Amino acid sequence: RYVGKNYSSAQEQMEDDMKAYYSQNSAVSAARSLSVGQLVAIHAEEDAWLRARIISLDDNKIKVCYVDHGFSEIVESNSVYKLQKQFTSLPFQAAKCKLAGLEVFCDDPVLVKTVESQTCSKIFAVEILEKGDIPLLVLYDTSGEDDININATCLKALYDKSLELHLQVDALYTNVRVTSVLSDGSLYCQVPSKGLSRLSGILQKLEDFFHHKQTSEFNVSLPFCGKICLFPSKGRWARVEIRIIHTRRALDVQFMDTGTVATVKVSELRDIPPQFIRELIAIPPQAVKCCLADLPPNTGMWTPDAVLWLRDAVINSPEFSMKLNCILFSKVVKQDGSKGIAHIYLFAPGNFPDMDHSINRQIKNADLWKHQKDVFLSVTPSETSSTKVASDASAAQRVTSGKSEKSFSDSAREPSSAASTIDMPPPLPLSKTGELMDVYVSVACHPGHFIVQPWNELHNLEALMEEMILYYSRAEEKPVNIEKNKLYAAKIGNQWYRVIIKGVLRNGFVSVYEADYGKHEFVSTEKVQPLMDTFRKLPFQAIPAQLAGVKKQQWSEEVSIVFRNLVEKKPLVAQIAAVHESSNSWDRKIVTFLVDTSLPETDIWIHDFVSQSLVEFSKGD
Repeated sequence: RYVGKNYSSAQEQMEDDMKAYYSQNSAVSAARSLSVGQLVAIHAEEDAWLRARIISLDDNKIKVCYVDHGFSEIVESNSVYKLQKQFTSLPFQAAKCKLAGLEVFCDDPVLVKTVESQTCSKIFAVEILEKGDIPLLVLYDTSGEDDININATCLKALYDKSLELHLQVDALYTNVRVTSVLSDGSLYCQVPSKGLSRLSGILQKLEDFFHHKQTSEFNVSLPFCGKICLFPSKGRWARVEIRIIHTRRALDVQFMDTGTVATVKVSELRDIPPQFIRELIAIPPQAVKCCLADLPPNTGMWTPDAVLWLRDAVINSPEFSMKLNCILFSKVVKQDGSKGIAHIYLFAPGNFPDMDHSINRQIKNADLWKHQKDVFLSVTPSETSSTKVASDASAAQRVTSGKSEKSFSDSAREPSSAASTIDMPPPLPLSKTGELMDVYVSVACHPGHFIVQPWNELHNLEALMEEMILYYSRAEEKPVNIEKNKLYAAKIGNQWYRVIIKGVLRNGFVSVYEADYGKHEFVSTEKVQPLMDTFRKLPFQAIPAQLAGVKKQQWSEEVSIVFRNLVEKKPLVAQIAAVHESSNSWDRKIVTFLVDTSLPETDIWIHDFVSQSLVEFSKGD
């Protein structure tokens, strides 16, 4: 059922009205003539009155389905009443739906029981993937600090418990492989197990299957968070779970059996063939999250040097490569049950049980834990300093199918020492005075300042953003000389943007202007990278604007809110009144009328509404 004024609140009001009507009207009696499919009113437990549809009739026993609650039960005939016309106007509030990713397992009793325990009588946020008579949904429990994907949670109930890995404290494990190191020093390990052997066998069957099939038949057509699918990595298929969807083409996945996180193209993913899905879903993730035991208690945030040292020691070093048949040994000291993280010692081959030669002691004794103090970054290149930081994205091993790398032009793979041959993108062609222009308002502060984007270029901007996400998530981080009023790429949230540096702060942050969206942000210098030439070709899409037809003034908060609600995040038509040029293309400004043409019979001129609001608010003063 949906929650809200026109849904659950309206239903509660209707049921209160039904109770009042049927309880207080002495002329009302039980229905005499009943038929299957008939809508009726049921006098239920706790003196509640509910709408229902008759499913079957058996003498005095009548099976009904409560159309506003979604469950069925058998009731006595003397509790069934004719449903009065005034109680039929509200649409049925119980909607049948499907949970995405669980359709194949709908007949599994374990899953059905889990779905019931996870969902009944709870309130969720809903993502509708497909509309229809039975919509396809993803449910999110937003009651805690972190949102919980209910679909993904229920899917875990199908894990084969006999294949789960339970590490024992003080036990020794050999042939351990470290698969990923994150920027907080935690790492993922694979431990030889029954589950890993089973997974290897099924993935080999998959390889044989796809060898005789066109894999495009299994392209993922409907990606959603929590979906488990396949991705080609290092010449083999691997299980991945979709974690973040950036755009229609780019998303983040986590490799279930290595812990690695990567940004990939949707076109690179494949659905699991039906004959393999039950076997693959039954195997729990084979990557165990761990951290090194016995590190200094005041370690705090890991320094970039410490992360890089650990990564080189356990992943990148040829000494530990699988090719040389070298083995890592790990000893479990304790397990953090609340976080599911094993605290371990790692030993290179031949070093166990010499604690002094463990990876833990080596990194503990290395001079890697001193954090650099904040450095003032001068706006002159010669005095600029930068630090290479290992982010979670870069901690992920570079996983590509080979095809994806070719999607970037050669200019998008410049070496770190290469200077950009293109300084700024060409200026955006603007309409002339009096001409009309379709726009999208990305930011609206007040009538004196808002940002519009050309509507017919939004698809090009979306394509640019997708390519930037894919490129920078896989590119090696490069040293950056940060200069004021120069163009860079910056990671803000989960996206990469083209930004102009507006100021350099002493605390390791820079003030930037998003040249395509018109927003000002503060960004860590660690999130700034050179902008490749291939991303400098599209003109900046943000056009600063001022509303025409109203007198320039100090805008009150009330008027600003009215204006913002009228225009922000909406497609409108702009009629250009004036263009103010500037030597910097991002500083050019237009004075424009805005028209909302979304209504079928009338156009709304925004300046008229603003003028009217000014009059009304002035009367209130």
